[in-house]
Amino acid sequence: MSTWSMLYFQDSASPEMEQLILFHDFTMMIITLIMTLVAINMFSICYYKLTNRFLLQEQTIEIIWTACPVLILLSIALPSLKALYLLDDPFNPNITIKAMGHQWYWSYEYSDFPSIEFDSYMLPSSDSFYLARLLETDNSVVLPTQTQIRVITSATDVIHSWTVPALGVKADAMPGRLNQLMFSINRAGIFYGQCSEICGANHSFMPIKIEAVPMKSFIKWISSF
Repeated sequence: MSTWSMLYFQDSASPEMEQLILFHDFTMMIITLIMTLVAINMFSICYYKLTNRFLLQEQTIEIIWTACPVLILLSIALPSLKALYLLDDPFNPNITIKAMGHQWYWSYEYSDFPSIEFDSYMLPSSDSFYLARLLETDNSVVLPTQTQIRVITSATDVIHSWTVPALGVKADAMPGRLNQLMFSINRAGIFYGQCSEICGANHSFMPIKIEAVPMKSFIKWISSF
C-alpha cells in the first residue's frame, strides 16, 4: 500500500500492474530525454547570440524535426497498445466474484460457492488504530494466488468504482450494468483499494481489502463456511 510522501506506484502484485509500470517507466524516460534536449536548446539560444543561418529555412532540418516526433510518438504508441491488449486479454476464469457497490459499503458474492456472501464495511478508526487507517474492513475478500480471477462489478444505487492499485485493476460499478475485471495475483499479501468514483457524502469510507493466500489456505477458508 502507499505511504506518506510516496511518489511512485505501489509494488505490483499482478502481471497487469507490471506491464503498466514498465510502460510508465519507458514513457517517463522518453519525456525526460525530450525535456533535457529542450532545456539545452533554450540555454544555447539564450547564451549564444549568433544564429546559424543553415538552421533557418533549411529543408534537411525541417525533415529531421518533423520525422523525429513521429518516430517518438510511434515508440510510445506501440507499447501502449501492447499493454492495453494485455489488460483485456480474455481467459477462462477459475473463480468469479460479484462485487456490488452500495452507499457506502461493498457486498461480495462468490458465484462458484453460492453459500458465501457477505458485506464489507470500513472499521472505525478506534478499532483499527494499529492497522491501515480508513482502509481496514470487517470482512476481507480472500483470493488465491496464481489463479485466474474474474470480478463482476455493479451497484444498487449510484455509480461506484472498484479499484485496487497494486493489482492494476479499476472498473466502474454502475446500476443496471455489469462490468468485469480479469486478473491474477502473483504473490500472497494484503492489498487495499478504495471506491474511485465520487458517490456521495461517505465516498471515502468504503475501502476494499483483499487477502491473497495460497490455494491450500483458500480451500481451507472456503471449507469454513
